Amino acid sequence: MSPLAWIAIASLAVWAWLLLGQGFFWRTDQRLPVPARTPEAWPRVVVVVPARDEAEVLPLSLPSLLAQDYPGPAEVILVDDGSTDGTGRIAEELAACQAGLPLTVVAPGEPEPGWTGKLWALRHGTALAQARGPEFLLLTDADIAHEPDSLRLLVEAATGHDLDLVSQMARLRVASSWERLIVPAFVYFFCQLYPFRWINRRRPLATAAAGGCVLLRTEAAKRAGVPEAIRQAVIDDVSLARAVRGVGGRIWLGLADRVDSVRPYPRLGDLWRMVSRSAYTQLRHSPALLAGTVAGLALVYLAPPAALVAGLFTEDAPAVWAGGAAWAVMTFTYLPMLRYYRQPLWLGPLLPFTAFLYLLMTVDSAVRHYRGRGAAWKGRTYDRPEKSAPQRAFPDTRSNDGTPPQHRRH
Repeated sequence: MSPLAWIAIASLAVWAWLLLGQGFFWRTDQRLPVPARTPEAWPRVVVVVPARDEAEVLPLSLPSLLAQDYPGPAEVILVDDGSTDGTGRIAEELAACQAGLPLTVVAPGEPEPGWTGKLWALRHGTALAQARGPEFLLLTDADIAHEPDSLRLLVEAATGHDLDLVSQMARLRVASSWERLIVPAFVYFFCQLYPFRWINRRRPLATAAAGGCVLLRTEAAKRAGVPEAIRQAVIDDVSLARAVRGVGGRIWLGLADRVDSVRPYPRLGDLWRMVSRSAYTQLRHSPALLAGTVAGLALVYLAPPAALVAGLFTEDAPAVWAGGAAWAVMTFTYLPMLRYYRQPLWLGPLLPFTAFLYLLMTVDSAVRHYRGRGAAWKGRTYDRPEKSAPQRAFPDTRSNDGTPPQHRRH
């Protein structure tokens, strides 16, 4: 057989393994577990929302948090992380116009060295929340909208199944043509890297969370020392899950039905920046891992259609059938995610093209890192994390000059 045929057969073998041996990652049935009964007494929950320049999306997301129909005591803390677009003011105005959960807005100032912006905001939000004595913290991004029963269902799952961290991957917005092409594949690749079934086992084989929606038991957060223990993490959700699991915490992760991201990514450049800002960080800034990832993407996603087309031109029958079979299995595994996102199934065979875009985004992420731009987001650039001395969990709510940070309650 020709070298092309052997490459196609190797790709088909990989897809046979991915289909059956990678935790059935392609299935989309890992949804919020339903407990046998509701809690006898609903625990206190504080919702912490880090927000930086979120004036555009807050009117679509914050009212959904304030309108939660949670039966127990709950409140919302929004941490204005150095916004320049009036994020804090808009949050106050939204709370003033709507009855519901009480809102506190806090502005802790610029992050200290060694902290990423989001985790610096969470540091102050969780510290303020800790003073309220909650049993659970809901950590949710400013672009995430929740159905009215979202918090209640999360707490039911955590208390009914004795979970320390319950996380849902919010359904991302899919409206533009580029979003239809790239967003479902983004979640598909995440599930392939972190199979939900492996994470949710009592003896887990993988660990991850989705940072847009994380219900965290306060006692587990204390034991794990978060957010201090992960203060430099760019991929903070996976780092959080590992910290909690590292102290024996039980974790669950699945797809959301009632939690949605309202952030638009209408252009290819928007999606490109979303992926490339942290792709090389995911590879631990390793050239060897980068080379392996590029080779793996080429073999798994690009080789099947290339072998099929080239085999047809050269009349290489083994390359045609092996490449076609691998492409068919690839498409089959992608269809459930397209159904979850309510997208046309004809997008399935286009997955190799989308994978090629992700390959380019990953390479671009590495190039940006070596040009000194690192992981950039909303005007901040983060270099490779360095080890630093640990700090105590749940510090006081004082800002850099020792005075309490600005906060207002509504």
